[in-house]
Amino acid sequence: MKKVLIVDDSETIRQQVSGALEAAGFSVTEAADGVAALESLQADEFSMAIVDVNMPRLNGLDMLERMRTDPKHAKLPVLMLTTEVQQSMIERAKRAGAKGWMIKPVKMEHLVDTVTRLAS
Repeated sequence: MKKVLIVDDSETIRQQVSGALEAAGFSVTEAADGVAALESLQADEFSMAIVDVNMPRLNGLDMLERMRTDPKHAKLPVLMLTTEVQQSMIERAKRAGAKGWMIKPVKMEHLVDTVTRLAS
């Protein structure tokens, strides 16, 4: 079973994404910010991560850049799921190795299809 890490400070978003992915057969772990996500990454193995940008303690872009310094997570597929549309943020995420950028709100079917493709 593919395991996905969902990182978002919104409990509602985490629940929606978790529900859709679990219904599609994925195992899910949730984290409310980048610090908690980095702790989860050290404790477990994941097929991919879905990461928000704007979060307390450690935002998604800084988290992604820190992940890439650890050889264990250097190639983990990451999908950014955010309300941000600034081109500079999208470019920064791409430079750090993000595989995609989706704007909230997102159709869950489209998200599940994207996760299925990236996690394989």
